[in-house]
Amino acid sequence: MIILQIEHPVPDYSSWKKAFDIDPVNRKQSGVKRYRIFRQTDNPNYVIIELEFDKLNEAKELLAALQGIWKQIEGKIITGPKTRIIEMVEQVQY
Repeated sequence: MIILQIEHPVPDYSSWKKAFDIDPVNRKQSGVKRYRIFRQTDNPNYVIIELEFDKLNEAKELLAALQGIWKQIEGKIITGPKTRIIEMVEQVQY
């Protein structure tokens, strides 16, 4: 499983979540199988998003699309996004 992990501060979580839910990149059509949103416990306006894919090229293509969108909203809805593409190699559930 391939994961595109994104993290960044937001000025207001509720406003950011509304923009996220609009889904301008059509996550499902772009290959996202599942996503998770996390917030820091000591800073609820810092979010971490994990988008799961089956294929590496899907994650890279979606990241490129997101980077285009971020140029338009930088400083308004998000600030300084950090990204990484990682591969899950093991998962254990107890």
